[in-house]
Amino acid sequence: MISVHRADDRFQGGDRDAGILSRHAFSFGTFYDPDNLRFGPVMAVNEERLAPGAGFEEHPHSHTEIVTWVVEGELTHRDSTGHATVVRPGDLQHLSAASGVRHVERNDGDTPLTFVQMWLAPLEAGGEPAYTIVPGLAGAAAPYELPAAGAALRVHRPVAGERVALPDAPLVYVHVTAGSVRLGDDGEALGPGDSARITGEQGQGLVAAGAAEVLVWELSA
Repeated sequence: MISVHRADDRFQGGDRDAGILSRHAFSFGTFYDPDNLRFGPVMAVNEERLAPGAGFEEHPHSHTEIVTWVVEGELTHRDSTGHATVVRPGDLQHLSAASGVRHVERNDGDTPLTFVQMWLAPLEAGGEPAYTIVPGLAGAAAPYELPAAGAALRVHRPVAGERVALPDAPLVYVHVTAGSVRLGDDGEALGPGDSARITGEQGQGLVAAGAAEVLVWELSA
């Protein structure tokens, strides 16, 4: 089964007056949709757009694997474990909230910031918080393994006409961050912000209409 979800159909949150625009792919915060709570371990896929100087002040998380991908601009991150970093396009950030952590996310630059933040449920609760930065994940031969959630992430940057094979996994989540791809040889076109949830399919692939960037999650059932 393949279910396509369009960028314009996402729930829009955030605070426009504060320079924050959020688009939520799943039930989130004040938006409750009992039929759209999660996909396997994926609990949230939020597209965040922060104006210069805007951001999320210190707030808590627990029992969540938080993976962040910057599309444009620079994300300033600080957390209660002592990490203070600037995350740029091409860098993957992974914060394992475990038994509890607090963090700050801001756009301290002078240009707009866009990032995709994905929350996954761990297989086991508790543990100590951990923080990881992986530079240059896009196009890497090996995925970023997230065994704590039974998941793995690949970042593809195909060029026009290139086919990207999707994993033959129980669940696959596809999110387009840039450009346009077609799902299968004769399938639907997906543009920026569009996503697809694939269950129990084999031999699926994406074909790029031009230069594109796509996040692909391989998920256990």
